[in-house]
Amino acid sequence: MSASFLNNNRNKRSITLDLKSPSGVDAVKRLAATSDVVVQNFRPGVVERLGVGEEELRAVKPDLIYVSISGFGEIGPYSNRPVYDPIVQALSGLASVQGGSDKARPRLVRTILPDKLTAVTSSQAITAALLARERTGQGQHVRLSMLDSIISFLWSSDMGGQTYVGKEVSPQRAASFIDLIYETSDGHMSVAVMTNAQWEALCHAFDHTEWLEDPRFSTTELRDINIDARLGLIQAVLETQTTGHWMALLEEAGVPCAPVLNRSELMDHPQVQASGIIEENEHPKAGLLRQTRNAARFSVTETEFRRGAPQLGEHTREVLAEAGFSEEEIKALDTEGAI
Repeated sequence: MSASFLNNNRNKRSITLDLKSPSGVDAVKRLAATSDVVVQNFRPGVVERLGVGEEELRAVKPDLIYVSISGFGEIGPYSNRPVYDPIVQALSGLASVQGGSDKARPRLVRTILPDKLTAVTSSQAITAALLARERTGQGQHVRLSMLDSIISFLWSSDMGGQTYVGKEVSPQRAASFIDLIYETSDGHMSVAVMTNAQWEALCHAFDHTEWLEDPRFSTTELRDINIDARLGLIQAVLETQTTGHWMALLEEAGVPCAPVLNRSELMDHPQVQASGIIEENEHPKAGLLRQTRNAARFSVTETEFRRGAPQLGEHTREVLAEAGFSEEEIKALDTEGAI
């Protein structure tokens, strides 16, 4: 069992059904009749050919929330193409944003952001659809794609030049050569100065009050225009002492800052430990695992650890029995190879 599988499938149950078997399709319909939501992420057109599309499942559950997730959507020249996370990063503009400018070499975000953000977007959409059904009694089909999810995510913060219709769009200005991650004498840290008060506090903490008289840095706008010069000065100071030295000095001055932690250091940071986000749980097959709790904390419906990630098909008979299948029907499905 891979770490990725264990982390993604905690608290889930697994059943296996052969959707090319008539008995398997019938079983899906019976399960749908007892469900609030069905999510499918086959390529467009596949579920209809298999006989488990929205129309077929809504016939047995009229108020069903039916969710279709795809790479590029149901229409368009890319709709039936295979898709992976880097492909969406390339097509959505995310790789260009990460590169720093329209002329710089595009770069990938080194985590599967489109995959994960599409899941978060679909979770919010499902919640909204369930609330609408609670108020109206009506189910609906929710459709979303990885590409649409990422473009929507980027727009508010990274598509300013494309926002005004009819105005000339200039190429994205190059980002600063330093991305707010600075070297210190023993590691790296981030320092983010946004307001005038924070800029003044930084200058005093660094004992470089002459920067306050520099016309290049006299306003927030000018500090942004002259960002390379400003960040270069900050970098030259920070590299003279340790991260711990600067953390103590800048924290006391009220300047936003943090050490850059690697994946192992993260677990021991006092803020991470105080939040309790990382927990240890015992898995019957994989042993003791370190995983995160749910990031959201609920005052009434508190989240809980119920079970570790399942073996493939581990709960097929259990789930079918809960949905009303008799022991004889489950044995028949097993004999037919439908489960």
